[in-house]
Amino acid sequence: MLKDKIAIVTGGTRGIGYAIVEKYLANHAVVVLCGSRQETADRAVAALKERDPSWRVEGIAPDLGSYESVKAAFDGVRERHGRIDILVNNAGMSSSEPLSEYTPELFRKVMSLNVDAAFYCARAVYDAMAAQKSGCIINTSSMVSRYGQPKGVAYPTSKFAVNGLTLSLARELGPRRISAAADVLQRFIGWCGYNTGVGHLTGALAAELTELR
Repeated sequence: MLKDKIAIVTGGTRGIGYAIVEKYLANHAVVVLCGSRQETADRAVAALKERDPSWRVEGIAPDLGSYESVKAAFDGVRERHGRIDILVNNAGMSSSEPLSEYTPELFRKVMSLNVDAAFYCARAVYDAMAAQKSGCIINTSSMVSRYGQPKGVAYPTSKFAVNGLTLSLARELGPRRISAAADVLQRFIGWCGYNTGVGHLTGALAAELTELR
């Protein structure tokens, strides 16, 4: 059940992230969506509120390339709402340049947003989830993390790393009643001593937690 759960969704202003936000709000969660800029976050919040004024949603725009910025923003969420129940690491980027045109700077940019930011966000919510002895971290991955793709080498590389991050978080945090899952794995992953069902992300559909203890 998502009722009254506090969820943070990165990359929540459009696409899959926006669909996740809509799904959570429709299931009565309180959602804090993250945008790349405060203006885009505010526009997304306004559009959601126009659709349903009763939805409890707010927008923030931390610099996902800075742990300090992420930590400060997420600490603010915890101060306002008292807890953080769900983190969806959805923000990411891709590119389709062939290797002959792929620059080290572009590779680092993709890895920074897709991998470093996912770690920063997970680390930033850990203290809240550990203190309340519950929580769920969902990371958006991709099937190309398994199969690769003809061009754009950084994206599948980054999502392979996200899979490893997710598996490690599940093993480490499961005993602390914090679960971790990635949509690409098509099943719940977690070494947990309690029942938590996680509906995986499929295409543009939102992840839906069916039970969170």
